[in-house]
Amino acid sequence: MAPWALLSSGVLVRTGHTVLTWGITLVLFLHDTELRQWEEQGELLLPLTFLLLVLGSLLLYLAVSLMDPGYVNVQPQPQEDPKEEQMAMVPQAIPLRRCRYCLVLQPLRARHCRECRRCVRRYDHHCPWMENCVGERNHPFFVVYLALQLVVLLWGLYLAWSGLRFFQPWGLWLRSSGLLFITFLLLSFFALIAGLLLASHLYLVASNTTTWEFISSHRIAYLRQRSSNPFDRGLIRNLARFFCGWPSGSWETLWAEDEEESSSQVV
Repeated sequence: MAPWALLSSGVLVRTGHTVLTWGITLVLFLHDTELRQWEEQGELLLPLTFLLLVLGSLLLYLAVSLMDPGYVNVQPQPQEDPKEEQMAMVPQAIPLRRCRYCLVLQPLRARHCRECRRCVRRYDHHCPWMENCVGERNHPFFVVYLALQLVVLLWGLYLAWSGLRFFQPWGLWLRSSGLLFITFLLLSFFALIAGLLLASHLYLVASNTTTWEFISSHRIAYLRQRSSNPFDRGLIRNLARFFCGWPSGSWETLWAEDEEESSSQVV
């Protein structure tokens, strides 16, 4: 295998994220910020805490970007006669369809990702910064990563600001604080993006909706003829289902329950 064949987009993106993370951390330690002052005074608890948060956010990033987001199994399963209970709970009217790309029968809320070339369960979106899909398996870790990353970015933003000294001649300030000021601008931009992403995902999680469903509900068969979200079971149950997997059950079952409720209300 040629050496450049190992330089896939995923490797480059993850390497870039890792280098940028530790580069910004190094800048905060080398300049005259509160981190440097704590270190010089022998107060190591806060610097170590900051380093552990940075390391934790980086490990979460790698975990989310490398783990299976919930790919639909493409291997043919042994055919079994469905149980009567399953037939009763999941009516035949549920609009399942076969993917035209990988030819698997898609469960509800799944979608084919052209970048990953696989169908993903409870597909949310394909994240280019992760170079991975966000789906049923890694979506909770993605939200936790955003929260932890936002904490690190806001703390880093405060530390960078503490090291900036504006009452200096321009040339001297540029040499002493130019790199730190660029770091401050980068942290401001990243904190804004992380904050917006976290807020939007918490809103979607609270209503049991995915980014794909929120943006393209008019194109999705199981949503476009509905006036409400068939998977929404209230804030507490939505959060418990998302983060803890409780109450368990298939999305087809929730869809069928909502269908029965809608039919009873019409009657």
